[in-house]
Amino acid sequence: MAVKDIVIIEDDPKDEKLMLRAFRKINLKNPLIILRDGEEALEFFQARGRYSDRNPQELPAVVMLDLKLPKVDGLQVLEALRADPNTQKLPIVILTSSDEQTDKLKSYGLGANSYVRKPIDFADFCEAVAQLGIYWTMLNEPLE
Repeated sequence: MAVKDIVIIEDDPKDEKLMLRAFRKINLKNPLIILRDGEEALEFFQARGRYSDRNPQELPAVVMLDLKLPKVDGLQVLEALRADPNTQKLPIVILTSSDEQTDKLKSYGLGANSYVRKPIDFADFCEAVAQLGIYWTMLNEPLE
């Protein structure tokens, strides 16, 4: 079985760097695709614009989606992915600094598979990301 990509949709370069470091630390072999705003994420999954040569049927193992994104926010990305029959079953983890109950309710209501608040502490953040990577790439049994 081929190793699937992990898509990270994150606009904060510091958080991106921490996530990459956490994945390297656990020797995660999955290729990482970094998308830095909601508009780029939609182009990627809809195979348009700079991603028009991408096969939209090739889906990642998991998407780690921040809510506070420029251009198109994370909830709008989540809603668009769930509305598309090709991506409606795709595992999507909300990884955000928001602890707002309304964000949690909206995320789960739109079909997020998990909602994880980014820990403030550097070590805790790295550990949380590493655990997410292990769970979604090694333990989770996806739909085929």
